[in-house]
Amino acid sequence: MAKHQVVIVCGDTGSGKTTQLPKIALEMGRGVEGRRIGCTQPRRIAATSVARRVAEELQVSLGKEVGYQIRFEDRTDKKTTAVKFMTDGVLLAETRNDPDLRQYDTLIIDEAHERSLNIDFILGYLHRTLAWRKDLKVVISSATLDASSFSNFFGGAPVIEVEGRTFPVEDQFQPPLDDRERLADQVARAVEDLGELDRLGDTLVFLPGEREIRDTADLLEGRNYPGTLILPLFARQAGKEQEAVFSPMPSRRRIILATNVAETSLTIPDIRFVIDSGLARVSRHDPGSGIQRLQIEEISKASARQRRGRCGRVSEGVCVRLYEEENFEDRDEYTDPEILRSNLAGVVLQMEHLGLGDPLEFPFVDPPQAKRVAQAYRVLEEIEAVRKKGRHLELTPTGRALARMPLDPRIGKILVAAKEEGCLLEGLIIASALTVQDPRERPKEKQQAADEKHAGFRDKRSDFTGWLKLWYAIQEERSGSTNKLRRFCQKNFINFRRVQEWLNLHRELRTTLRSLKWDLPAKDKRLTDPEDTYSEPLHRAILASIPSQIGMNQGKKTGYKGARNSIFFLFPGSGIFGAAPAWVMAFEMVETTRLYARNAAMFDPGWFEKVAPHLCRYSYSNPRWVKEQGAVYGEERVIAFGLPVVEKRRIHYGRIDRAVARKVFLLEALVNQNTRAPMPALARNRGTVAAAERLEHKMRRLGGLIHPEAVVSFYEDKIPSDICTQKDFEKWVAAQPE
Repeated sequence: MAKHQVVIVCGDTGSGKTTQLPKIALEMGRGVEGRRIGCTQPRRIAATSVARRVAEELQVSLGKEVGYQIRFEDRTDKKTTAVKFMTDGVLLAETRNDPDLRQYDTLIIDEAHERSLNIDFILGYLHRTLAWRKDLKVVISSATLDASSFSNFFGGAPVIEVEGRTFPVEDQFQPPLDDRERLADQVARAVEDLGELDRLGDTLVFLPGEREIRDTADLLEGRNYPGTLILPLFARQAGKEQEAVFSPMPSRRRIILATNVAETSLTIPDIRFVIDSGLARVSRHDPGSGIQRLQIEEISKASARQRRGRCGRVSEGVCVRLYEEENFEDRDEYTDPEILRSNLAGVVLQMEHLGLGDPLEFPFVDPPQAKRVAQAYRVLEEIEAVRKKGRHLELTPTGRALARMPLDPRIGKILVAAKEEGCLLEGLIIASALTVQDPRERPKEKQQAADEKHAGFRDKRSDFTGWLKLWYAIQEERSGSTNKLRRFCQKNFINFRRVQEWLNLHRELRTTLRSLKWDLPAKDKRLTDPEDTYSEPLHRAILASIPSQIGMNQGKKTGYKGARNSIFFLFPGSGIFGAAPAWVMAFEMVETTRLYARNAAMFDPGWFEKVAPHLCRYSYSNPRWVKEQGAVYGEERVIAFGLPVVEKRRIHYGRIDRAVARKVFLLEALVNQNTRAPMPALARNRGTVAAAERLEHKMRRLGGLIHPEAVVSFYEDKIPSDICTQKDFEKWVAAQPE
């Protein structure tokens, strides 16, 4: 660190790098003279727990010499804090007011192997900043890092490898017996084999998703292994169920069935064995369709090694991989970074706001594909955050407001539109609800009871009204004590911690909007009971944020036709699932076995023109003379993303195509004289036509003397080209000399 501006530390899990690196920086004399040592973590829980641990080791007060800052909490002291732990999102937010990061003399970027959007953005930002901040030291730390690519990115920065304090781990490969063996049966076979090695050895099983965890749990529980406890672990799980995983039981064997949340985010104590399915459910954003896909994919070698590293910490371990060794050797070395598989709208918006130039020219470790950047700009154009100015794009006032909100741009747009619609009270509730994790829980053994309780917060017309119902119920309980709210949550299968996050984010958003000088609802203004209501202004505001995520009902079995010819279905857990409205909008489109719409609501397609006029395309047809109106009318069709949001709307055709309207007017009104009453100005013409018709009859040459086309040509020559209605014609006639 003394000799180099950037150092890369590649250390095994358990090597102590997270806690020791900031202490080493302190010993070097960094973090003095008003500057700080900044340490980033991908998750809030890691930032707070590591700060606490380092403060204990240094024997100082947490919040003084060592502090932390996360989204809802700042425990640092402006004068005394030398070491500051924070989430990578907090560091990114600080670049707005401190573009050169002058408050730091050292930055430690931990868990860089996760390659989240934030981490990649920070690394690119530092790559630029280091050129003029020669005094800034950067340490990039990770468990399984592609060290060579990071070293090359930072101009040949040195790589230091640190060994962890672990016991030997034996690798076993146990592929399926045949193509028909289910994953759950494979796991059961491995569990039984490991039970013979150590009947009390806690086992961590990695499975791709919640469904596979439940299937495997049902199978293992059905076998009644003696002295064995089956514990599922996934992100959406109830807090109490998660806590059981972190409490070892000396007299019982625990089999923990987990998603990849246990790969790096959480450390589970006393794990002796690992069973690795080799699979994970990975979120990928399709830049062509704009759909987020949740697909089960084979994990990379780096992820497999991370999973293996979860055992061998307390004693010698065994890692059973449920696939062939050759299959492991053929896998990708590293997991795709998030920037290569995510929606980049938020990143592009921040880059425009910070004036960092073209995203395709920004120094990312792995530059995003051009089509992903194009898709991000398309989303920002949809929500009117950017607009074309010549050959370039520029931020709109809406875009500048969105960039200052700690939210996904689409969610921020709800607030901008809610302000215009006069429903900011409800908009704040919905925006914060869509940002935090769903607080509703369905414990495995009480799913029916949970569904019955949650039914009180559902709405047949809108899942967003359902969120308002839940907020209203929480609001009523909050007026008492915290314990009263906690009991309410427990009774209704609501996660109390996530409710607190929802309330905290709501409060933070109010603070953000106040800094933007917005007029906010009074702090003590309460939501009125939303039972049996449907707020049109709120739903118009939501529609403005997701204009391309709408659909038209095609029938029960064929689902909804969505934007760009996509087909989707309502998610079975949605409140409007059974109602099958004619038109729906959905905040989430997620593809698993099918493309499902979540957080959905019915809406009036006629609103589309008001909320997103820039996305409407118009077509006109069927011009016809309407004698009662004395004008030519036609039909207007409004198309949005290939869907007809307005059909057969009557429109004055003279305003659309005056030439066509004039031809119809001349033929119908003047030649055929199809008017409410005969026009006096045409009396002599009518007499001439009647005489010609008598002569035709006498000569037995019907149609021989009167040619409508010739009469139309006559009128075209005589009547000014801008006249296409009876009223304008009569006004013109009246102005002519006798």
